[in-house]
Amino acid sequence: MQSHALCLAEQANTWKFLELWVDPVIFPPKILMLVSDQDGTCRIFNPASDYKLLVTHSNYQAAQEWLLEDEYERVNGQLLVEEVL
Repeated sequence: MQSHALCLAEQANTWKFLELWVDPVIFPPKILMLVSDQDGTCRIFNPASDYKLLVTHSNYQAAQEWLLEDEYERVNGQLLVEEVL
């Protein structure tokens, strides 16, 4: 299995946007990070666990459904690569 750092490093040149998702039921809330690549692949990381890769989906809809299934809610907005670079 690839290390978390390597997985994130690879995405540094290919990501399109990222979103934060929160589980508001527990306190403190659990936060996950969804990162979408230029090709549409989406990866979900846990920032609280050294950015551990939790799951990879082939498209945004599948990733969103996975998060919604566990009752996560998207934090308003996306961070686009164009806004950062």
